[in-house]
Amino acid sequence: MKIERIETFFVPPRWLFVRVETQGGAVGWGEASLEGHAEAVDGVFEALRDRFLGQDARRIEDIWQIAYRGGFYRGGPVLMSALSGLDQALWDIKGRTLGVPVWELLGGQVRQQVQAYAWIGGDRPDQVAEAAQQRRLQGFRAVKMNATAELGWLDSPSALDGVIERVSAAQQEGLDVALDFHGRVHRPMARQLLRRLEALRLLFIEEPLLCEHPEALLGLAAHGGTPIALGERLYSRWDFKGFLASGTVDLIQPDLSHAGGISEGRRIAAMAEAYDVAVAPHCPLGPLALAACLQLAGCTPNVVLQEVSLGIHYNETHDLLTFVKNPEVLTPLDGQLQIPTGPGLGIEIDEAAVREVHRDRHRWRNPVWRTPNGTLAEW
Repeated sequence: MKIERIETFFVPPRWLFVRVETQGGAVGWGEASLEGHAEAVDGVFEALRDRFLGQDARRIEDIWQIAYRGGFYRGGPVLMSALSGLDQALWDIKGRTLGVPVWELLGGQVRQQVQAYAWIGGDRPDQVAEAAQQRRLQGFRAVKMNATAELGWLDSPSALDGVIERVSAAQQEGLDVALDFHGRVHRPMARQLLRRLEALRLLFIEEPLLCEHPEALLGLAAHGGTPIALGERLYSRWDFKGFLASGTVDLIQPDLSHAGGISEGRRIAAMAEAYDVAVAPHCPLGPLALAACLQLAGCTPNVVLQEVSLGIHYNETHDLLTFVKNPEVLTPLDGQLQIPTGPGLGIEIDEAAVREVHRDRHRWRNPVWRTPNGTLAEW
């Protein structure tokens, strides 16, 4: 079971897949996608190959510890995304070798399905009523949308008027609505927007402020009743620790392709459970990332929701299921995602198609926005 090969693939629209093969021919797949920085993550794999080619693929925890602690510098989105993809692939190998899903190796099943939620609108939310109706017809009971387009540090209060209208339009379709502030809203506007949203009974609000401002987030949490979610820009249990201990957050959103993979995702969820905090893994990414999230959901009691990128506005050229040979495993049914029962991550990747698209490596970048006066605005 010694690792013989670690390969990476640039997969459109913006994903980075990882393939690990052992000397005995066992193969596992993972996803190390870091949106807009695939080249940086790919570069980390040069060091990971030096560390782990020839090492026993079954020693997942030891490999994780070496990858995280074996160098002087640790943490952060680039290093942790690479480790995440490697970790997922090693769990995939172990599950396939033993003929069981990953959740079986992590304590066994606690649920057969998990509620999914899908995106409506785009970067600049628009036509959400029609999009909400389409999601309802697809069977979804919950959706998420961006709260605003670009917003000034201190903007006109009228800039928030459309938020209320869009939320109400989606709710009129009978859907629960979560609102993603996306880190676009600075403190002066966040206070106003939270106050206006209180009566709308939202499912949750996501990143009302950037995680760089824990003291301000704590102040927002103290003066509102809507659940606060965050975590896509936190990359380890140590990053989450302060938010959990302070009582700032009600719902954490670790991204299993950024936050250390399945191994660290399980630890983060267990730590959150000790604070009575629920988990809804962040996943606007590809099929391997979603499959990893479903393995976590299968064995973790405080996972409550799962984001799914099917039809998301980023997937312009290729969608969630494009490179999956058994797409039914990741297809929501009546708004629910079934926990995979196949070995490893439970999905089969179309390797030939992945190798083909990798020849024309994508160079996905998020847009850069500016306010009318030319100041950089958060995307």
